Amino acid sequence: MMTGGLRDWARRVKRDVVALWLAARDPRVPLAAKLVAGLVAAYALSPIDLIPDFIPVLGYLDDLILVPLGILLAVRLVPPALMDEFRAEAERRAARPVSRAGAAAIVLIWVAGAAVLLWAFWPSRVR
Repeated sequence: MMTGGLRDWARRVKRDVVALWLAARDPRVPLAAKLVAGLVAAYALSPIDLIPDFIPVLGYLDDLILVPLGILLAVRLVPPALMDEFRAEAERRAARPVSRAGAAAIVLIWVAGAAVLLWAFWPSRVR
């Protein structure tokens, strides 16, 4: 019984991510809602995670906590009538979009983090 509830929840999360992806591109959505919806959708649809899943415990925290909290925030910012429309459209779409921009942003964050670490710990800087 519990697996059916989890399966339904996961299905709703996927639907809402696609709906937010649609909301981020719709001119009727307020700017703040567009920005949050776009960031959440880009991150959720990105094939690359900010915290890789192979890192024990932390790797799944973004999928289990950060993404659902981001979805909740974004859904609250989008006007309810529009969100219903986007959810209906997301239900109609069979294919899940992929965010290449989200993947690029994650890669840039990792590269910037690596550059900061190299700069901070480069042997000529340590005295």
